[in-house]
Amino acid sequence: MGASAAFNAATQALQRVALTPAMVLISGESGVGKEMFARQLHQLSRRHDSPFVALNCAAIPDNLIEAELFGVERGAYTGATHSRPGRFERAQGGTLFLDEITSLSLGGQSKLLRAL
Repeated sequence: MGASAAFNAATQALQRVALTPAMVLISGESGVGKEMFARQLHQLSRRHDSPFVALNCAAIPDNLIEAELFGVERGAYTGATHSRPGRFERAQGGTLFLDEITSLSLGGQSKLLRAL
């Protein structure tokens, strides 16, 4: 882990917020360690015994983002032969880390915003 003043300040903020039930937005350029901070926050929080579920939104085609986030019920569409929980349900009680949200279409971002 780093040792810059900004890194140390972020780590201290992480330790403070881990004690609260707050939702946290971690922003920054691609590759700066957002997932590492999210995992550390999860481990320090009261949710550490619950799931940590990560999703890289850039890796999901726009037509599948809704099913990926919210799940699929059997028979909902052709080929849906069984129900599958979405990332929100899989992270229940734990942490859902959504990376590269800006890569989602405006429609996808809107659906995500309504869920949050």
